[in-house]
Amino acid sequence: MPAAHPTTLSALRRAVSALEPGEAVAAAGRFPLGMPDLDDWLGGGLARGALHELYAERVADGAAAAGFGLGVAARAAGRRPLVWARQDLVGVETGQLHGAGLAAFGLDPAALILVRVRDPTAALRATAEAARCAAIGAALVEIWGEPRVLDLKASRRLALAAAASGVTLVMIRLQAEPAPSAAASRWSVAAAASVPLEANAPGRPAFAISLLRHRAGLGRRNWRLEWDRDSAAFAPTSLPRPVVSVPAHRPVAAENGAFWRRAG
Repeated sequence: MPAAHPTTLSALRRAVSALEPGEAVAAAGRFPLGMPDLDDWLGGGLARGALHELYAERVADGAAAAGFGLGVAARAAGRRPLVWARQDLVGVETGQLHGAGLAAFGLDPAALILVRVRDPTAALRATAEAARCAAIGAALVEIWGEPRVLDLKASRRLALAAAASGVTLVMIRLQAEPAPSAAASRWSVAAAASVPLEANAPGRPAFAISLLRHRAGLGRRNWRLEWDRDSAAFAPTSLPRPVVSVPAHRPVAAENGAFWRRAG
């Protein structure tokens, strides 16, 4: 195969640089998720001022994907307001947000700006507006299915807007397969088993996450983690040993009489 001409390579590098807002993302820094093993693998955390994608492993994992996405967005936002754009169909299929549940998660509902939209086009438009406002800490968007309007060009526009303002964007995809995009990272999320608290109270939200793609070229890896509302950070699961899969419709008794539940 003949060697590529230097002029061609230079033009290619300029084209790639125009597509990927790498310098702006690097300048914006990173935010840790709170779990040392995960943050170390990511080189200190996730890129701030970038687009991150989360895919629910199944429709039944939609709540888990939303919970993990909310935790990521909360870590990025800090004390600044959080925007959450939800396509109406997502609420129909997975349920509506509840103020008491958000408070139990550790989020102040007063700091949340909820945007309900009819279709993916409106969801992307609302997210783009949020991304342009530097006063916003982070923005979540939930989109159902695989709409044609959400293509590589659309994701690149969001990534560029996020890089320019420093606002971190978290896109939650439901009933969709991973597709090429300008996201800095891509994840698969499923619900995981958690340990009941004292008096058999429901355990912390727990997640099984998989890193599918990272702009820095990091390899795939899986983690199980929980959300600790008191520290507003992710932490390793408190499971004392590996356990079998949990039935979807009933708890399973452990040797000590405790029950494992699906959470997240």
